[in-house]
Amino acid sequence: MAHTKASGVTKGNRDSVAKSLGVKIFDGQKVIPGNIIVRQRGSKFSAGSGTKLGGDYTLYSIKEGIVKFYQQLSKKYISVT
Repeated sequence: MAHTKASGVTKGNRDSVAKSLGVKIFDGQKVIPGNIIVRQRGSKFSAGSGTKLGGDYTLYSIKEGIVKFYQQLSKKYISVT
């Protein structure tokens, strides 16, 4: 008895949605309170003055000013002045 196989979905043929991580506002750019500066996994960058670290390690500004990236003792910081 001739028959055809059912055309099913291939297993493992799925892809996750991109998470849009990375630097959103760069050194020297203006920000207002609440602007997201960096989205990251883990604390690649630490919060300096004028910024806070969110629960998912997002760095955002808490005051108006200019973004500044700097490094102290092999640790990278982002601040808003």
